[in-house]
Amino acid sequence: MIEATSCGGVVIFRGKILVLYKNFKNRYEGWVLPKGTVEPGEEYSETALREVKEETGVTATIVKYIGKSTYTFSTPEDIVSKSVHWYLMMADSYYSKPQREEYFIDSGYYKYYEAYHLLKFSNEKQMLEKAYNEYLELRRNNLWGSRKYF
Repeated sequence: MIEATSCGGVVIFRGKILVLYKNFKNRYEGWVLPKGTVEPGEEYSETALREVKEETGVTATIVKYIGKSTYTFSTPEDIVSKSVHWYLMMADSYYSKPQREEYFIDSGYYKYYEAYHLLKFSNEKQMLEKAYNEYLELRRNNLWGSRKYF
């Protein structure tokens, strides 16, 4: 079994969530949250910010760590056990540009319930739910967008 670690972000701007559509060789892949592999010497938070920037063109700010999801999948060579560390992030605009080299063909910001139903993987839906509840709590306490929080 191969162990792999990735990091990603639930990026929010004005209450909407950033998601990506991946289409690999015209085979349906689906809507996902931005995430990617940790590079040697990189902190998890650095990976999350870098991957969001690479996959979506969005410069985000980390608000807080929201948790880890784990899953396994098979490759022709082996079984991969993957851990993904997730961060709640804030963007400063609606701009996004999907990374074509990674087969992302669309990206955008969607209302919570739209993003939730678009997402393909249940573990990403769970992280979205957790992140969005954190976002709502911060908003209720007038801390969202406040530099006091960071």
